[in-house]
Amino acid sequence: MPLRRLAHLTLLALGLLSLLSVFYVAQLRFNYNFNDFYPAGDPDLDYYEGYTRRFGNDNDYLLLGLEAPAGRTVFDPGFLRRVDALTRLARQERHVVSVTSPTTLANPVVEGLGFFNLPYLHPDEPGRRAADSVLIYRTPGLVGNVFSPDARAVTLVIQTTPDLRKPPGDSLLAVLRGGLARLQFPEGSYHFAGRAVAQSVFVDRLQFELALFMSLSVLLVTGLLWFTFRTWWGVVMPLVVVLGAILWGLGVMGACGVSIDLMTALLPVMMFVVGTSDTVHIITRYVTELGYGASKKQALLVTLKESGFGSGLSALTTSLGFFTLMTSNIRPIFNFGLFTGIAVLLAFVLSFTLLPALLFLLRKPELRVPRAQGHSWDGVLGRLFRTVLSRRRVVFAVSALVILAAIGFSTRVRINSALLDDLSKNDPVRLDFAFFEKQFAGVRPFELELQPQGGRSIYDLQVLRQTERIETYLGSTYGLRFAASPVTLVKSVRKALNGGGLAEYRLPADTLELRRLRSKLKLFRKKAEFRALATPDGQAGRLTGRMADVGSIRAGELNAGLRQFIRSSVDSTVLRTRLTGSSNLIDKNNEDLTLNMITGMVIDVAMVALIVLLLFRSGRMVVVVLIPNLVPILVVAGVMGLAGVNMKVSTSIIFTIAFGIAVDDTIHFISKLRLTLAQEPNIFRAVRRTYLMAGKAVIVTSLILVGGFSTLLFSSFDGTFYVGFLIGLTLLFGVVAELTLLPLLILYFYKRKPAELVE
Repeated sequence: MPLRRLAHLTLLALGLLSLLSVFYVAQLRFNYNFNDFYPAGDPDLDYYEGYTRRFGNDNDYLLLGLEAPAGRTVFDPGFLRRVDALTRLARQERHVVSVTSPTTLANPVVEGLGFFNLPYLHPDEPGRRAADSVLIYRTPGLVGNVFSPDARAVTLVIQTTPDLRKPPGDSLLAVLRGGLARLQFPEGSYHFAGRAVAQSVFVDRLQFELALFMSLSVLLVTGLLWFTFRTWWGVVMPLVVVLGAILWGLGVMGACGVSIDLMTALLPVMMFVVGTSDTVHIITRYVTELGYGASKKQALLVTLKESGFGSGLSALTTSLGFFTLMTSNIRPIFNFGLFTGIAVLLAFVLSFTLLPALLFLLRKPELRVPRAQGHSWDGVLGRLFRTVLSRRRVVFAVSALVILAAIGFSTRVRINSALLDDLSKNDPVRLDFAFFEKQFAGVRPFELELQPQGGRSIYDLQVLRQTERIETYLGSTYGLRFAASPVTLVKSVRKALNGGGLAEYRLPADTLELRRLRSKLKLFRKKAEFRALATPDGQAGRLTGRMADVGSIRAGELNAGLRQFIRSSVDSTVLRTRLTGSSNLIDKNNEDLTLNMITGMVIDVAMVALIVLLLFRSGRMVVVVLIPNLVPILVVAGVMGLAGVNMKVSTSIIFTIAFGIAVDDTIHFISKLRLTLAQEPNIFRAVRRTYLMAGKAVIVTSLILVGGFSTLLFSSFDGTFYVGFLIGLTLLFGVVAELTLLPLLILYFYKRKPAELVE
């Protein structure tokens, strides 16, 4: 079949596949499901899912904090009337289950056969303001939950329907913001926190940043390609190939029904940067052959022959870097690794089908300065090569010092994360959450399931006393600022049955009193707060609360102390407990991070070593390849330790990705060296020739990679920022090691036995 016809058929087939990809890409949706970041397949997740079926989710709420006008307290009648109007507005919304508000709080009292709710606040009776405030600030569970300690702010706790998605969540937020504006609450006097807020902000920013990063990447890569090739086709063709790979990769995601989340949103940027590498190597070699006087057909054949093997290996090692992320049990990271790895392989396919077809059909380009020998980069690379050789002791000494310093600083890296780690400290959303940390109980949920033993009920007096003991420890030592449990219910009912006096807010003195009390509990069991804290049969209970977002390290220490307290101070024959909840699962992720990262790196390094070993049949070459690529990883770990950057879900992917990408240039270098040695047996001359031949592509691709990842520095998510910064830094150190350490290591290990390279 004539080559021209083959090129046309190739373009037709690729065009049809691209149309199919467009169909599936159109079905992609943005998603921020908090539950997706729980450890999939973990027994604790299965347990939590059963727990939520009994008691509901611990994050199905929206907090709305309202500050009183300057110079006034929350007991100001005008302020309370506006709070009440906002409460009534929230209650009318479809996806709102209940609203706890200062204007609806009531002190239940049972008199005779009657049940009364006496309001805590009487805004229309100024004479009762002092008594109301005293009662509120003496009543357990109100201050820190609904009222701030300084009486300058209140909170509306809005319970929403389970697993509220983004559209209805956005609608609820829009209604509340509209109500705040109509009721003349000024900007800055109200604060939102909760799942609906995080979900709305994350998805909206994902969409904006995806467009931003793609635009910046296109501009940057276009500029670097123009600077490198100075021809329109040297710019357009790589862009066509890379955009095609992105389209196909997203199409595969859409066909598999996977949504774009915080992690997979990085796929287009990753591919735009990484996918350019093969095209640069191909075009560079193609232009080089044309410069030496080859025809278009000859130049393409030589290029495909010499670049195909190295590019295939580099695509394999890069995709392995992403595929090893599939060792993570966090679904977004798993999906990101899987589909980005697939997209890398698709980019390789397009680089060796679409790009050659386009180059063949394009008229042979006229080079600006036809040359029979040498190229403009040769002088620069030649001088650099001589400098490296003449200063080899300095290169080795500096490398050793850098490695030692990096190892020392890397020991400072800690695995730690908080609920809003991915938002910068000055982000408005994070500042709103900080408001609730400072003025109220906080936003980190706490969940402990209570399991009565020995045939007892959750309302058994011994069980209640053991639960109260745990509550006391949580409030005094653990740091829980608000707590509710079946103890809260029993104390509240006892108070209600005894005239509503605060002195009566305590557990019954004996089983006889409790028996009389339990007969009255039926009056309250239909209330939502009862169903949320105890099962109808009384066989299980829930101790729930909120606290400051102390981070996973501190939370681990607190949980260890709590478990020790329960073992030593709680009778397990009466009551058993189990920590659960969304925060506990997120902390569990951090326990798995180290293992996942180490596993991924070991697999990645082992696969690269195996590939090099099979290719060159030399253990020495394995050392030569690994050292220049592991050094940058160590350096970046040292930078993280020095800068105090914690390891968390978003930054845990850095090392495996960086190693998989950084090893590309090494693979290209040694592949060209292998071909060169077949013609040039002298190892010194072979290394020099390879250095001159591969140096330009190595520098250009590294600049594109570093520049592309630097676009992530504009992200408002700290995790994305550090992914761009640290991977870019790794690749920057990688190209330095590539141009200094790599040739020296090859000459050192193979100056006496060059034949090993060509066996």
